[in-house]
Amino acid sequence: MKKIGLLFGQENGFPQAFIDRVNDKQIDGITAEAISIEKVIQGTPSGYTVILDRISQDVPFYRTWLKQAALDGTAVINNPFWWSADDKFVNNELAHRTGVKVPKTALIPSRDLPLNTSDQSFRNLVYPFDWDAIFDHIGFPAYMKPYNGGGWKHVYKIHDREEFFAQHARTGQLVMMLQEEIKYQSYYRCYCIGGRYVRVIPYDPYQPENQRYLTEDSGDTTLLNTIADQVAQLNQYLGYDFNSVEIAIQNGVPYVIDFWNPAPETNEKVIGTENFEWVVETAATYAIQRAQQQTPGTDNLTWGNFLQHAIQGQQTAIVPGAKRVAAKKPTAVSPAKPPKDTKTLKEPKAPKVEEKETPARKTAVKKTKKKEE
Repeated sequence: MKKIGLLFGQENGFPQAFIDRVNDKQIDGITAEAISIEKVIQGTPSGYTVILDRISQDVPFYRTWLKQAALDGTAVINNPFWWSADDKFVNNELAHRTGVKVPKTALIPSRDLPLNTSDQSFRNLVYPFDWDAIFDHIGFPAYMKPYNGGGWKHVYKIHDREEFFAQHARTGQLVMMLQEEIKYQSYYRCYCIGGRYVRVIPYDPYQPENQRYLTEDSGDTTLLNTIADQVAQLNQYLGYDFNSVEIAIQNGVPYVIDFWNPAPETNEKVIGTENFEWVVETAATYAIQRAQQQTPGTDNLTWGNFLQHAIQGQQTAIVPGAKRVAAKKPTAVSPAKPPKDTKTLKEPKAPKVEEKETPARKTAVKKTKKKEE
């Protein structure tokens, strides 16, 4: 018997719906269950053919257990080795190399010292940072967000340099990105399962959580198919089996805003009944496919195209202008109407404060010709 296990945390609804859907299909030799771990001993197999991971990003213990399971031949959705190494800044660069439009982005060091570091840990960081060059490159308004966050947490709209320093002072030990604002006419959140099955949903991130996923039908099939193809291609390129991608449309051109959400929202009350049904059915079908394809004792993980080409020495596959690997034609694209009135997020401006020298930068290399505001 091949077992499909679900690893999850606080979420309700999707876990049991997924397990029930797999079992209701009554596929000979395949069953699904919630994972139960009573001990972890090196070299002891997990007992699962496929594992759908919904929680290891928050539980390091689970992440390491998943890696051992993968070494024993379990097909883990998503690949725990790559997920551990990945972040939004890296993905932005990788997407850019495929020719997909992405916002201009800069990486920002944390405002406060990380744990177990001292001033001397940052002796290679030049102080003051070249803020002028960064601001000139990105422009204002801009968005500041964590380089590895999700769920629109700690995302700030920044209107000028003074507001940047005020908001950055609130971010503590978070490593942030500053990203160009894309003034869009429509916005979509797209679920992608198996690097092939795509659900395109109009999305308004500025609405309350349970009103962000919209249901109107836009009728623009060409645009939706273009979005679906880009989403499928990105997920195949990066090697994600279960992910969501956010795309903004500016003057008819898709810009990929965010494409690193390997444990995307599945709450039926948030994403809506039709979207929930699509996610449950597609995830269950895909997990069964992976179970049928799994070969014990071998690598059954999904690795991104760019990693495979890099390992094989085919570097031309990851440089600008190189020939791209064509995505399989996505299925189950859901036509949907973009928001009728896309509004700019209105936030109270942060009080103006002077950018202070942080402990992390006290012993950094000094610049004598630039003065930070």
